[in-house]
Amino acid sequence: DNIRHGLNKDLSFSKKDREENIRRIGHVASLFLDAGMIVLTAFVSPFQYDRDHVRSLVEDGEFIEIHCNADLSTCEERDTKGLYAKVREGIIPE
Repeated sequence: DNIRHGLNKDLSFSKKDREENIRRIGHVASLFLDAGMIVLTAFVSPFQYDRDHVRSLVEDGEFIEIHCNADLSTCEERDTKGLYAKVREGIIPE
């Protein structure tokens, strides 16, 4: 949320903007790693290409991907931001 309301507030949920969202996050995380910090991020990233791109920004072993496998109904139940409802209502078309 902080990223979407600040650095990435100009982005929508289109495929192109979702890719850009992850790209920016990856570069910011890389800057923190370069400063010697431990970086943990948690983002929905449905496109393998985007995760591979971010992985390429850091040294081997610095990118650890964790996949949380949940069915759609579980995701909708846990959706505190109401994004799934907005998609169903057509507010978020992508």
